[in-house]
Amino acid sequence: MNPKTFSYIFRIVLLLSLLYLFFVSIALMSASIKMFGKGFAEQLLATTSSPFVGLFIGILATSLVQSSSTTTSMTVALVASGAIELQGAIPIIMGANVGTSVTNTLVALAHITRAGEFKKAFAAATMHDFFNLIAIIVLFPLNYVTNVLEILAKFLSGLFQAAGGLKFANPLKMATAPAVDLIKQIVSASGWIMLIIAVVFLLISLRYIVVTLKALVIGRVETFFNETLFKNAFRSFVIGLILTVMVQSSSITTSLAVPLASTGIFSLRQIFPYTLGANIGTTITAILASMVTANPIAVATAFAHLMFNMLGIILIWPVKEFPIWLAEKLADLAIKNRLIPLVYIVCVFFIIPVTFIFFLR
Repeated sequence: MNPKTFSYIFRIVLLLSLLYLFFVSIALMSASIKMFGKGFAEQLLATTSSPFVGLFIGILATSLVQSSSTTTSMTVALVASGAIELQGAIPIIMGANVGTSVTNTLVALAHITRAGEFKKAFAAATMHDFFNLIAIIVLFPLNYVTNVLEILAKFLSGLFQAAGGLKFANPLKMATAPAVDLIKQIVSASGWIMLIIAVVFLLISLRYIVVTLKALVIGRVETFFNETLFKNAFRSFVIGLILTVMVQSSSITTSLAVPLASTGIFSLRQIFPYTLGANIGTTITAILASMVTANPIAVATAFAHLMFNMLGIILIWPVKEFPIWLAEKLADLAIKNRLIPLVYIVCVFFIIPVTFIFFLR
């Protein structure tokens, strides 16, 4: 067999194995949380009883693991287990949208010694940050008053269930049940050990799903990426969406745009719709996770993530020049003082969330 063909087949088999591990981690996490009983559920509910706390927990948790997929998948599992209600999960998911943009901002720092490149790269990265922050500023109070995301998410979940969508999850539950049962026996049904194993499985599977998909996909689309990606706004949006679905990481797709922006070949206005497509594409992981639970409220949680991003795009697209302008102004300041990018990252993604969580709890 040709070595390249063998390598390709091996990666596909590895990808399928990692997807199975991902599904097992979600099922195991949900099962472990159910074992903790009412007391643990009440403790979790108390932690996220304030939507403001949930928002900043989402930002901090995602900034630490640098993966909104991890945060949203965990949130779906918590909802499926009954530990968190849908209303408490939605702010966490909003926060995850902001936290995930820390990765491409860190990538921009690689250009910090080259002023011209850094200005363009940092603006491209923070443009995504500002879009996500503006989306929260607009939609968080709107949802707080009207519960619009919860209403839309439950409506979509109902349509999906009526169409037989949740039945798709049953084979997954059947496939993961033997692995979950085996782990239960090995650890003597210890809820905490099961939860730790579930989190480890989740982190490993998502990490190497991204690595494997990147090896399978990114190299094959590199030429296409460079030559035709930003031809028009719609194409940029669609490719950002598809590429993120394929690699299951908005961090990768948005980070890829940073070095391209640094060259000056592509403008912020060309890259902007691409990052919006990545925001939609990243919701697929939570939707897949919700399918494993076969729980309508968990599915609604995943749809809430999708609706948050879609409404954000609808509301902010008419004023898209505003987040671009903010990014350009911050990049101008960053060129004058190279400490500003570091202060910005530390404050927005870590210090501010920790401070609010501490005082609001």
